[in-house]
Amino acid sequence: MAELGHEVLGVDVDSAKLTKLEAGEVPFYEPGLEEVLRRNIAAGRLRFTSSYEEAAAFADVHFLGVGTPQKKGEFAADLTYVDAVITTLAPLITGPAVIFGKSTVPVGTAQRLGVLARELSPAGEDLEVAWNPEFLREGFAVQDTLHPDRLVLGVDRDRPGRAEDVAREVYSTLIEDDIPFLVTDVATAELVKTSANAFLATKISFINAISEVCEAAGADVTVLADAIGHDARIGRRFLNAGVGFGGGCLPKDIRAFMARAGELGADQALTFLREVDNINMRRRTRMVELAREACGSLLGARVAVLGAAFKPDSDDVRDSPALNVAGQIQLQGAAVTVYDPKAMENSRALFPTLGYAQTAFDACEGADVVLVLTEWPEFRKLQPADLDAVVRKRVLIDGRNCLDPQQWRDEGWTYRGLGRP
Repeated sequence: MAELGHEVLGVDVDSAKLTKLEAGEVPFYEPGLEEVLRRNIAAGRLRFTSSYEEAAAFADVHFLGVGTPQKKGEFAADLTYVDAVITTLAPLITGPAVIFGKSTVPVGTAQRLGVLARELSPAGEDLEVAWNPEFLREGFAVQDTLHPDRLVLGVDRDRPGRAEDVAREVYSTLIEDDIPFLVTDVATAELVKTSANAFLATKISFINAISEVCEAAGADVTVLADAIGHDARIGRRFLNAGVGFGGGCLPKDIRAFMARAGELGADQALTFLREVDNINMRRRTRMVELAREACGSLLGARVAVLGAAFKPDSDDVRDSPALNVAGQIQLQGAAVTVYDPKAMENSRALFPTLGYAQTAFDACEGADVVLVLTEWPEFRKLQPADLDAVVRKRVLIDGRNCLDPQQWRDEGWTYRGLGRP
């Protein structure tokens, strides 16, 4: 928002995060974000606070962007943090203002929060809650914010107010660049985000299911994906077979979608997402099986795991397939050493019992099998000769199908990919 020219106040309850942000440091890895942060702090357009009172006095436009994790022991989303923003902020707002929700929430949340906000705020009907879902990809978040492929705004149709006009003013630079701007009701806006995530998860699990058939038939899923990807109705993106999806969004969002559909009495509509989830989790088990086959027994084996983040260009290890596989292999008696270019600190915090190395070569020292589980550029560039003198056995399992099988086999390695002969 500051980069688009607005005066911005960032609010958080985590004092450690605020200290870093005020110093121009991003508390997580996201390419390009630190430069944007520092540039706008220096320009005086961006500052930070822990004070809701200051935020209410400062702004008449508020973006709500807190997490909606999965509830413990349930599929449903935990809306504790979303509700806390409204119950803390709304009573402090005394004049006309708009709260734009960015968080991924179950359909019906915006309507409920709108009622709650008007009840709590001295501004009453002059406080509007609209929903403006984000479609950011980790690793491309700066680009996706400044050059989005669409803007979606859900407004309360029963209370026509200022929300659309305010949003058009906030996003005027983007709208002038012909970015599609879709205005709908709040329920549709909420469903746009969850439906997009459900579709992407389904596409990934589809190609992973096909990869299981390819393995059984001796076919090559990567060539198959290229072939069907030329069909404009299908497209090639998100058709990369491997260990499946993870991260802080897709897994918990499709589960929350199923849970909400059940609450609405439409549970039959999304039963296919349960199989999407099952296929995704099965990929992790398959990777463990391949590692066991390669070693004969995992008990006492030395296993190198290259990659810990759930995707490249991120340090996010939430529900990471790579770390999940590493943990399962360790539980079966192997000595597992992990290396990731950016996610080491987060990995140690989540899986402190795993071994960690400072480089890919250190991780592969004496390894009986090497697993590539996150497709970082430095792993894609690896050459067989780089590891020949380091490993104990020349066996590689490519969990992202990101390496050239023929090259590794020609140089004496045993190569296994997922869904490849």
